[in-house]
Amino acid sequence: MDDTCCVVMVTVGDPDEAQRIASDVVKEHLAACCNMIPGVSSVFRWQGQVCREKEILLLMKTPRAKFEALRQRVLELHSYDVPEVIALPIEKGHTPYLDWVRVETNP
Repeated sequence: MDDTCCVVMVTVGDPDEAQRIASDVVKEHLAACCNMIPGVSSVFRWQGQVCREKEILLLMKTPRAKFEALRQRVLELHSYDVPEVIALPIEKGHTPYLDWVRVETNP
């Protein structure tokens, strides 16, 4: 089993939704930790229009093997039609922290 960890980035438009998604994925052991970074300014093209929105960026830490389950749960909880759910590999990190991520996502 691949125990490489990753950071999953998810943007949301509402602080309550950010809290709910973060709490649920941590309670369900799909992510060990979820940082919520408010005040992100996003510029993107959606349905032929250039949009500018204030969003909250969620940074979720999880083993790569948990990504698909985490992605599916985020899709169930998220209000966007096409939410951002992107996994970035953690190339190197503090071993005790990464061990903690693995423990917390395997109850």
